[in-house]
Amino acid sequence: MAAKKPTPSIYQLKVTLLGIEPPIWRRIKAPGTTLLCCLHDALQAVMGWTDSHLHQFEKDGTYWGVPEHYEDDDIDVIDESTVPAAKVLIAEGDSMIYLYDFGDTWRHEVVLDKILPSDGAVNRPVCLAGERRCPPEDVGGPSGYKEFLEVIFEPGHEEFTHFRGWAGGTFHAEEFDVKDVNAILERMRWPLRHRR
Repeated sequence: MAAKKPTPSIYQLKVTLLGIEPPIWRRIKAPGTTLLCCLHDALQAVMGWTDSHLHQFEKDGTYWGVPEHYEDDDIDVIDESTVPAAKVLIAEGDSMIYLYDFGDTWRHEVVLDKILPSDGAVNRPVCLAGERRCPPEDVGGPSGYKEFLEVIFEPGHEEFTHFRGWAGGTFHAEEFDVKDVNAILERMRWPLRHRR
């Protein structure tokens, strides 16, 4: 009789978008065996991004991403589709940076809050909680988002109509629905295959 394969530990992660106050954050659970490429897809879903830009993970001078996106750069990037989260975040309290959109430079701090024993129920990422809506794509990073928020809530501002159209209509900065996020995660196939 073959030995039963051990189930992976569950990672509880706190993801905070840096440079914005009050903070935009999410708390998720995922198997520690989740590849960084799949964690990227999960982070896109839970934060509300559209995966329209390049990204990378960073920790202690090491970078993980899609190597062919860096062919003309002097940076060594490890293929994210070969590295599970548990190889980067080893102990509770460990953290890494998830950078999305090299132009707007959205930096997310990803902290390993807890390592939990597997109960067999979590075999894909699940969102536990969060606060505030993610900024619109291409808004110009944290400083652009601050300006966007100043304009979007002032109907008399000369840029109001432009910014509102850019946001796709009414924008509720405080809006976040964990049920909607989990419905998106549930529709995604896990484990996801790395897209080139």
